[in-house]
Amino acid sequence: MTDEKLSYEQARTELATVVERLEQGGSSLEESLALWERGEKLADVCQRWLDGARERIEAARAARSAE
Repeated sequence: MTDEKLSYEQARTELATVVERLEQGGSSLEESLALWERGEKLADVCQRWLDGARERIEAARAARSAE
């Protein structure tokens, strides 16, 4: 599944797993860097979902106040 198709919940869950693996340590430098990069991508996916949700809420509020 591509990152763009991940739901917020899927991205958040995978991000939590990545953070947990990084916190445990014991990975090689290369593995740690790959995990970090994956975490950055997942954090971006989560942020896009949250930004979209914020925009939808603001639009709904604006529509309601225009009534």
